[in-house]
Amino acid sequence: MIQIDGSHGEGGGQILRSSLALSLLTQQPFRLRNIRANREKPGLQPQHLMSVRAAATVGTATVRGDALKSRELVFEPGPVRGGEYRFDIGTAGATGLVLHTVYLPLALRTQSPAKIILTGGTHNHHSPCFHFLDTTWRGYLLRIGLSVELSLHRTGFYPRGGGEVHATVHPCRKIDGLQIQARPELTNVTGFSASVGLPEHIAQRQAKQASHRLRDAGLEVDLRQEQWGGGPGSVIALTFPQSPVPTMFVGLGARGKPAERVADEAADEALAYFDSGEPVDPHSADQVVLPLAFAEEASEFRVSAVTQHLLTNVAVIRNFVDRDIAIDGAIGQPGVVRIAAQSV
Repeated sequence: MIQIDGSHGEGGGQILRSSLALSLLTQQPFRLRNIRANREKPGLQPQHLMSVRAAATVGTATVRGDALKSRELVFEPGPVRGGEYRFDIGTAGATGLVLHTVYLPLALRTQSPAKIILTGGTHNHHSPCFHFLDTTWRGYLLRIGLSVELSLHRTGFYPRGGGEVHATVHPCRKIDGLQIQARPELTNVTGFSASVGLPEHIAQRQAKQASHRLRDAGLEVDLRQEQWGGGPGSVIALTFPQSPVPTMFVGLGARGKPAERVADEAADEALAYFDSGEPVDPHSADQVVLPLAFAEEASEFRVSAVTQHLLTNVAVIRNFVDRDIAIDGAIGQPGVVRIAAQSV
């Protein structure tokens, strides 16, 4: 049984989710201790518990320690089965992170499309929101041969939650390697600014602030202003359509947080990526490295900033997969990710 220390690296829920996915893919059991040890509320919170139960359901697994606030988990996988699934987090916990746990085992270890309904949060801080998943994450998956269809049926913002996302995961016979060493010139930004169950001026202020920041950097800007039902909440999404895939950066509102600060958070990330000159954004780098560990061909891509998330995910992968993965670059600086071809 593989032994994993959940306090390693960034010490968050990513260690859990990647371990669950890798266990189902390789059929190796694991014991995870010190779950989310570096977080303000350590142990399994609702979205992490749902990730465990979702993995156990699709992978007919035997589990010990699957309880709220549990800091230790034993997971023994069984055969991965496709079909139709519904996973309700019960809070505003991130639906996207539950999807991240199960999509790759369903794609690589089943023979027919799997349909998943997820309820909970769709636009969460510190996790990929629905529009990033649908735009950037799916874009990279398609480049390496994976197809996941997504549709948003209802938004879910913190703290109310209640959002609903439908996903269809198609079987994949072979993952392709990824080679990206450069990006086209970035000239314009598209996207939207939305207020959800809040006054229209919030979306207007977000759009105005972000547009001002981006135009000062010499970029053309075209942002839609929208009002959605549900909420309350607000979101701004800034996308570089010329990148290797459309690359999105998101800012999310919160109680007492000015609209201008929401816009600045998205603009800060977008401009850091723009200034780096590198093709792959830091969020996508740590998300794509796991499926690339199962590609036969070698991969090499440049990332705008190496993150602790990326380093931690690579460390987890090495527990399950004998693959040479190297990262050149310091945390917070541009770098290169190299994954050697599979040994015969």
